[in-house]
Amino acid sequence: MKNGFEKYIPFKPEVLPDREWPTKVITKAPTWCSVDLRDGNQALIDPMTIEEKLGYFKLLTEVGIKEIEVGFPSASDTEFRFLRALIEGNHIPDDVTIQVLVQARPELIKTTFQSIEGAKNVILHFYNSTSTLQRKVVFNTDVEGVKKIATDAADLIRALSEPYIQAGMNLTYEYSPESYSGTEMDAAVEICQAVLETLRATPEKPVILNLPNTVECCMPNQHADQIEYFIKHLPSRDCAIISIHPHNDRGTGVAAAELGILAGAERVEGTLFGNGERTGNVDVMVIAMNMWSQGIDPHLDFSNMRDIRERYESFTKLPVHPRHPYAGDLVFTAFSGSHQDAINKGFHYMEQTNSDYWEVPYLPIDPGDVGREYEPVIRINSQSGKGGSAFIMEYSFGYKLPKEMHPEFGMVIQHETDRVGKELHSSRIFELFKEEYVNIDFPYRMLSHQFIETENPDGSSHVKFIGTLQHKETVFDVEGEGNGPIDAFFTAIRGQRMDRFEFINYSSHAISDGSDARGVAYIQLRDQQGRDFFGVGESHNINLAPLRGIISAINRAVKAGSK
Repeated sequence: MKNGFEKYIPFKPEVLPDREWPTKVITKAPTWCSVDLRDGNQALIDPMTIEEKLGYFKLLTEVGIKEIEVGFPSASDTEFRFLRALIEGNHIPDDVTIQVLVQARPELIKTTFQSIEGAKNVILHFYNSTSTLQRKVVFNTDVEGVKKIATDAADLIRALSEPYIQAGMNLTYEYSPESYSGTEMDAAVEICQAVLETLRATPEKPVILNLPNTVECCMPNQHADQIEYFIKHLPSRDCAIISIHPHNDRGTGVAAAELGILAGAERVEGTLFGNGERTGNVDVMVIAMNMWSQGIDPHLDFSNMRDIRERYESFTKLPVHPRHPYAGDLVFTAFSGSHQDAINKGFHYMEQTNSDYWEVPYLPIDPGDVGREYEPVIRINSQSGKGGSAFIMEYSFGYKLPKEMHPEFGMVIQHETDRVGKELHSSRIFELFKEEYVNIDFPYRMLSHQFIETENPDGSSHVKFIGTLQHKETVFDVEGEGNGPIDAFFTAIRGQRMDRFEFINYSSHAISDGSDARGVAYIQLRDQQGRDFFGVGESHNINLAPLRGIISAINRAVKAGSK
């Protein structure tokens, strides 16, 4: 690549010293127009069949897109037959407008009119290239030459449309100066104004002027300048709907679209997941969900994102990247320990405060808004921290581990991820939890137990514990009294080697519902060297669960070499 960059001509930005768009904010959604079935379809290795296009059209209407460019009916028999199938099969909802694209060529325009016969709402979208490069390399003409191509087409379209309009068709005109981004702005204004006049546009019957960023050749702020310049200099601005059609050659299609809206664009043409020529069209889903994340209703429904994505992949045979914004498998997933800890705290904050707003770090939207479950939000690998495993235990399995227990359990999981060298699935994390805390019954076991509880005249309770325990091969009986089951158990084991631990903390909660609910108890003990150990006990008996937790903690301490 040495010195190869020198052959490229830098983009010359428009001079716009009085630009207004930088101080504006987006407050409402634009009109959305899908070009999936035309711009997207023509970019596929294997274009969709008529049946697949019908399925995709249905998907777009379910998402809520009201203007859909269905194809280039004069380009091929397949495109023509698809449009006829849409119309004759009554597949077009009354509130949806179909859009057809045609070059500014007489014979293609006439075929296009034949294709829309019988449709209720139609946008007839015609275009010709106007850029400096296209004029020089492709057409060998000047601005007057490309303007004449546009106005001649507009003349013919207006004449051919009269019988269709008289028959009741709601027909809207759309004109695109293709490669607008590479056209001198004054020339673009001149050409588009001439088209408006030829089509006799009025404020009551405006024409859509679509300004395509056909090849993204400048930064998004410069694109916004182009849009604002055009709007400010167009004499018949009130007779036009300003539309943008960003591509993604520089990887900034979404930014260009959003800044274009700030600059005054009222309509956006794009595709789901950014399919399209070269690096694709702008992704309307991302723009819409960006608005959603700012408290703006995009008037599109992505609440079942997984279904939308799977149907898109089936129709186009293109995969959606796992890191694709809002839709990828991994976009709501945290592997980093610090991210996991912040997300975990965010979920607890939401529960504790009952906040009306979404306030979870690292998650720009609630995954539930797009139909995602919370289980995959945190996944565990060698980069994960103590909070991630606790999050999975709570939100996947209902175990609310005490905060003080998080580092200890995190180390258990860390050792396993280091050993296997890959991600641990939630089922394996649960297995390790059970193995480490619940199913540990050596060297101590409780073989039998009995509680005798009495209530004193002052309302306090008195509990006697009688039990049979086993240490390795030795079986022994113990009994003790206290003001509760835990106190009575510690009294009972006094004099045994089990009593060398100090009781630090205890918490419990239910992990199932109903009259036969199962409870879990978390016990924190401290040995004579000052080391803390946690144990976990489960039982349908609220008195038995903590005792099992105590034995679990003692066994874990012995296993760790506590003296």
